[in-house]
Amino acid sequence: MQDLAQRITAVRPDLVNSDATYGELAWNWGRRRAEDGTHRPRRLWFSGGELAAWGWAHLPHRVRRSDGSVKDVTGAYLAYQVHPDHAGLVDEVIDWYDGTAAGTERTVLPSAADGFALERWAAHGYETDPDSLGDSGSWTQFNERDLVDVAEPVLPDGFRFRTADEAGPEAAVRAHLDAWGPSAYTAESYQGVRRTAPYRGDLHILVEAPDGTMASSTIMWLDEANRTVEFEPVGTHPDYRRLGLGRAMLLHGMRRARASGAVHATVACLGAPGHPEARGLYYGVGFRLLTRDMPLIKNGAAG
Repeated sequence: MQDLAQRITAVRPDLVNSDATYGELAWNWGRRRAEDGTHRPRRLWFSGGELAAWGWAHLPHRVRRSDGSVKDVTGAYLAYQVHPDHAGLVDEVIDWYDGTAAGTERTVLPSAADGFALERWAAHGYETDPDSLGDSGSWTQFNERDLVDVAEPVLPDGFRFRTADEAGPEAAVRAHLDAWGPSAYTAESYQGVRRTAPYRGDLHILVEAPDGTMASSTIMWLDEANRTVEFEPVGTHPDYRRLGLGRAMLLHGMRRARASGAVHATVACLGAPGHPEARGLYYGVGFRLLTRDMPLIKNGAAG
């Protein structure tokens, strides 16, 4: 699946779907390896021994989070990817998804640049999701920049950069939970992330506060084939926001990635007007929109 992401990135990066990038696949697969996979079935399509398309359905399930709360996910979501040379396979992906998630409200996020796929989803009864497209909608935009000219990072006095190799697993997990809690992320989740092929502890960056708190963190996923690096996730402890830590960490990360051979960087964020914070952060360090996804929905009663 990551190889397919690399091959599409090389020819049509605007067609790499949400949740289907090289780094996003590693992050999602790694942190969920310990889960029961019955509610996340997958299907792969091959051509001549090479992967041409895949679908990964997220069916209704219950999530237990770090604060003890429980969240019930009642709808289905599909992550998928189809190589542009085999675009017609999207119909098989849709049929498989409809059969796998029958009777459930179904959502999907194809690339807005993939006109053929959008036509096929519409032909199968999928419509634009008005809630997702509102000011507080959940659609994602994908941003990019080159690494030719990266400014020097500046941290407030007393703060310093660390790597996960230096800080250790406990600090890395705590940094994620502090930034994203409540979350289903655990020490076991992080062990799964560390076992993915592209994970590098020296490209897992943290910012340590004067009191020892890991105030900000990000993982960078280096795609050596395309010489590009992806930031996923990026987060800062609520008590340490608006101090410039995220900006400094991103700049430091890009310079570190460049030293590792990258010439290009990407990062995703929510794109709706009601979510300006992350977009503003990324635009402030030179990222610009590459593409965005188009949220579609199908009623559970539809065939």
